[in-house]
Amino acid sequence: MQNIATPALAGRQNSLGDISVLYVSVLMRAVSAEGHDPFALMERFRLTQETLTSPDARISIPRFMRLGQAAIELTGNRAIGLTMGSLTRPVDAGLAGLAAQAAPTTGEALTALIRYSLLTSRNSRGAASTSDNGRQAHFYSIRPYNVFNYFVVDSVMAAWTSFLRTISGRHRVLERVAIEYPSIGLDATFEQWFGCPVQFGASSNALTLAQDIGGTPSLQAQPAVHTALTRQCDELLQKIRLGWTTRDRVRDLLTPLLQGVTPSLETIAARLGIAPWTLRRQLADEQTGFRELVDQTRKDLAAEYIRETKTSLAEIAWLLGFANPAAFHKAYRRWFDISPGEHRKQFHEEQTRKGIR
Repeated sequence: MQNIATPALAGRQNSLGDISVLYVSVLMRAVSAEGHDPFALMERFRLTQETLTSPDARISIPRFMRLGQAAIELTGNRAIGLTMGSLTRPVDAGLAGLAAQAAPTTGEALTALIRYSLLTSRNSRGAASTSDNGRQAHFYSIRPYNVFNYFVVDSVMAAWTSFLRTISGRHRVLERVAIEYPSIGLDATFEQWFGCPVQFGASSNALTLAQDIGGTPSLQAQPAVHTALTRQCDELLQKIRLGWTTRDRVRDLLTPLLQGVTPSLETIAARLGIAPWTLRRQLADEQTGFRELVDQTRKDLAAEYIRETKTSLAEIAWLLGFANPAAFHKAYRRWFDISPGEHRKQFHEEQTRKGIR
């Protein structure tokens, strides 16, 4: 089985990130709900029932996006992310979902769900967050947007909404929704589903909870269970992060900051809460330097973008922080002794011969 990783190894397997097969199971249920048999889709992507029932199995983010696009093509539903949201249960977020649903209030529950999301997914673009005492939930930018990743935003924000509805017992839980990608002509469908105004082409992806929702007691609140499960979640997060070297922590910060610019060592050190000279020393202790790490990070990400996505070369150059596409082409030839366009063509031809694509 390709691109499968355990949480303990998350961050080492795919430069762009990975996601638990829990979410793949939700996508397969959505395909079934749309009146189609998901078996052929699973077979095409070499996903077995054994894989989908493995608590630690993950697939790469690019593979998940291709799977979602294939599901949209099969069902004809461009808003399949909303269907996924409708079918998502707290348990589909794993231990994080169980811990969150037992929280005292709806706002605390959503905050816990998002805080522990690293247990089931990791994306090089960033991490979800909350603000305004839990009244706003933010999903990080995954620009540039295309048909392969619209559904990712839809499914996450719809899942959060379903979670709020489940634990509050109310349908109207949102004041407004902001979606970063431009309208795809389904505005009315989205506003009906979310039950509030939806702004496309927004500056960020965010849900704003209705004024009276955050403090609403959770219908599934259980203080003792919440305490026990959050303790387990904290321990798991600590284990994941304890396995990270300074190199890993730097790379985790670099990728979302690379977009359009090259972040400085001082910027990364400040985000890590250490002095620049301390960061230099720690990297030197691991036999690397900041410039070398930036270059290696760009190289690894470039290979993933070329192989696993249809993102244009100009967009890849921007995502990797190059001043212009020409600089990216020059670096790519230095890394791989081939142009990025030719490398992508060769890879896709090879995949086609193997019957993978």
